[in-house]
Amino acid sequence: MIVVQAADARRSKGMEEGKAVSEPWTNATTVAAGLRVPKAYADYIILDILKKSGGTAVTATDEEILLAVRTWASDEGIFAAPEGAASLVAYEKLLAKEFLKPTDRVVLFNTGSGIKYVDVLSGAEKPALPPSRNIGGIIGPF
Repeated sequence: MIVVQAADARRSKGMEEGKAVSEPWTNATTVAAGLRVPKAYADYIILDILKKSGGTAVTATDEEILLAVRTWASDEGIFAAPEGAASLVAYEKLLAKEFLKPTDRVVLFNTGSGIKYVDVLSGAEKPALPPSRNIGGIIGPF
């Protein structure tokens, strides 16, 4: 199993350091609202699954995510949400590190549509600003 997170999130750090739980992500900001979770519910289960499966955690910067949105749209016609585009970032990084091989069968999950992010993506050539909305009441700058 492989997880991808925003560059400043703490779960990948917990994986790298072999911790059983992740640290809270204070002042969480990223263009990918679905990745802007200050503390994952049941993070200890996620970290345990990563460890037992021989998996890993990968981080993606907002710039990498926005480039992946554009790449997927232009190459494949998929208008992915930033959360989904982060999986493309992770895939490319893991290929470069040879964690994955070009012959491996890999599924990239795109969990939403870029249509939900038109306000954010329309200014993608400018420095990225965090989305102007909270989602689900629990995801927001904390």
